[in-house]
Amino acid sequence: MDKHEGAVSQLVDLLGRLPGIGRKSAERLAFHLLRVPEAEALALADAIRKIRSDVRYCAQCFNLCEQELCSICRDDERDQTRICVVEQPRDLMSLEQSKAYNGLYHVLLGRIAPLDGIGPDQLTIDALVDRIRAGNFTEIIMATNPTVEGDGTSLYISNLLSEYPVQMTRLARGITAGSVLEYANREMIADAMSGRQKL
Repeated sequence: MDKHEGAVSQLVDLLGRLPGIGRKSAERLAFHLLRVPEAEALALADAIRKIRSDVRYCAQCFNLCEQELCSICRDDERDQTRICVVEQPRDLMSLEQSKAYNGLYHVLLGRIAPLDGIGPDQLTIDALVDRIRAGNFTEIIMATNPTVEGDGTSLYISNLLSEYPVQMTRLARGITAGSVLEYANREMIADAMSGRQKL
């Protein structure tokens, strides 16, 4: 039986549906919102309302934005010959925070996962092929997640684009700098061995 009533119960239930938030965390968040100044709680509600009404996918790369094109696609200073393919907008954000890449992106909005009923037609793969066909790209960097589905998606896309004169690469994997072999799992070591480089 729910020990909360009315609006508090509804808020706890809704917060509990968020990924990574269990019942106890939902209760803590709900009671935190009751304690903060009203303006702060309402600002959160307004921010949620605003992202639902104003945020959309970029017409070119499918990143999140509030205009037709995102700031990355509008930036003429970026390398227009390279395109990095990621699964989700949050993956793009992670790569941007590293400041190690200055090219363009394409967000697939998922990965091919037959067991979950997700096929290539439910992703933005057709739009990617259109961009490659129309653009002057020299390199496509596959930055899908290193999972069975991510690797399968990467392979599917590389087969689709094999007829185009563009170099296909993927992010390096394996042992990170500063780590110890003893603590690396078998997949990391296998990736490191297969992707070894000349000294």
